[in-house]
Amino acid sequence: MIGIGTDVVDLDRFRLVLDRTPTLVERLFTAGERSLAASRRDPIPTLAARFAAKEAVMKALGVGIGAIDWHDVEVVREESGRPRLVVTGRAAALAAAAGVGAWHLSLSHSALVATAVAAAD
Repeated sequence: MIGIGTDVVDLDRFRLVLDRTPTLVERLFTAGERSLAASRRDPIPTLAARFAAKEAVMKALGVGIGAIDWHDVEVVREESGRPRLVVTGRAAALAAAAGVGAWHLSLSHSALVATAVAAAD
């Protein structure tokens, strides 16, 4: 294992931030992530889990905000429903330099928080 990262997002706080600054949704999330969230009755848990995944990837790579573009890390759903990471751009370059050959991702949320764990192999 090359690195592991985890992140937890408070749903009420995240909702407040996105309500205050709606343009963040386009800055933080890919079209696919926005589309999936829009198909949900409440898009916030879906978006918050994906935000947590992006943060977890940065932690697994040992870098902070600004080292990668938010769209460089995308959470997609496999046909089975399993979440999978697609890493491109600067994030892919950092991962390649670190020797990352595969990513593992787990997402979860409750009524209060969304969480993600990303492992770089």
